[in-house]
Amino acid sequence: MKRFARILALCCLTAALLAGTAYADVGPKPQLTVRVENGPDEPYYLDLLAEGALNGGWEGPSWDVEQAMERGEIDLALLDALCAAVPEGWHACASQGTGGAPIYGGLTGEDGVHTFGYAGVPSVYRVLIVTGSGEVWMSGTCRREVLQAAVTVDWAAKTVKTPPLWVGYTLQFMSTLLPTLLFEGLILLLFRYEWRKNWKVFLAVNLVTQTALSIFLSITSLQNGVGPLFLILFVPAEAMIASVEAGVYRKFLQGHSRRRAVLYGLTANLVSAVIGWDILEPTWNWIVRIS
Repeated sequence: MKRFARILALCCLTAALLAGTAYADVGPKPQLTVRVENGPDEPYYLDLLAEGALNGGWEGPSWDVEQAMERGEIDLALLDALCAAVPEGWHACASQGTGGAPIYGGLTGEDGVHTFGYAGVPSVYRVLIVTGSGEVWMSGTCRREVLQAAVTVDWAAKTVKTPPLWVGYTLQFMSTLLPTLLFEGLILLLFRYEWRKNWKVFLAVNLVTQTALSIFLSITSLQNGVGPLFLILFVPAEAMIASVEAGVYRKFLQGHSRRRAVLYGLTANLVSAVIGWDILEPTWNWIVRIS
């Protein structure tokens, strides 16, 4: 039992160190990734447009744009051209502000990938691109259907493609499943279970429980963001999943006692929940880039 206690303490300490300091503002946030294919052969700025004029609240450029301006990295003429191209009844989120909530994201991307995140990411938006030579292109009105979405702009064809809703849900599901499999798999080995004998039950249990969790929380976390309702649902949902997995592992894991199997199930779920809460967004970004 002392050995189990040491393993449990080690896993919990690892989770705490990897997750970092807990703040009230942790957890997945709204995000929109814009991938530009066949992009301009010259410098350009890309911004998201949201409906409505700015009437107070959070105004001014995003933190990233502001920092770039302080470093002298912003082409002010190109920025002015972008702001001038914003149509009436809309505003540029990163360049001009969001009118109520902060947003992260700059005007230049990385290898054609532009990421905007935090509470100010609009649900209804347009994509605006302005090049150094003065060419302007603006998409039609799009809607972000899930918490963290991705769209593709084909600059050559002057089109924007929003993937089907099921793609967004699938990517979101994978961004939670992959870290879960990684951390719970490592903990399985720490508990000295033989992988060859137990990988099937391990994979089946996680596929079923993660699918159930994604469906259960889809209305709040994927469509409405993370708020009080999400926290109210997330904690008991994770507790229920931990108890279910512990019960299944107690019966089907091979090689050690039932007590160890239960302890593994509870420990693995605690660690993956704590770490996954912080690394959901980086995992999502990675999946979007490779998909």
